[in-house]
Amino acid sequence: GSSMGQFFDQYLKPIKLNDAHIDWNSEDLSYLKEDKFLTKFGKDVASATPVHGSDALLKAHNLDVDVRIQYDNQGDFERIARQFGIFEEWKDGVPRAAYKGVVVFRYKGSRRRIYLVGPDSLRQLGV
Repeated sequence: GSSMGQFFDQYLKPIKLNDAHIDWNSEDLSYLKEDKFLTKFGKDVASATPVHGSDALLKAHNLDVDVRIQYDNQGDFERIARQFGIFEEWKDGVPRAAYKGVVVFRYKGSRRRIYLVGPDSLRQLGV
């Protein structure tokens, strides 16, 4: 679809094209194969510090570690996504950019990761 629609300025316009040359033929990308990726990603999500409650944004902001926030349904996800200012759209029953129901992002330039985790995500990740 077209990216010049209603969300372009807020979510896509700030993305900058990489200008560093990378010789992809010399890079080991085997960690991206699904079995390896699923295992590593599952461990990363499971090891993130769980944060609960309606003040999840404040709690996540005050922690200096990766955090995991559970959402129960589409409405719950959209409420949490709005608090963080991330894309809240769903397609085909899952949040956009989700893998196994997990949306991961960094908040306000932090190196920490925030994982928004669906009700069945940990099972799907094998953790």
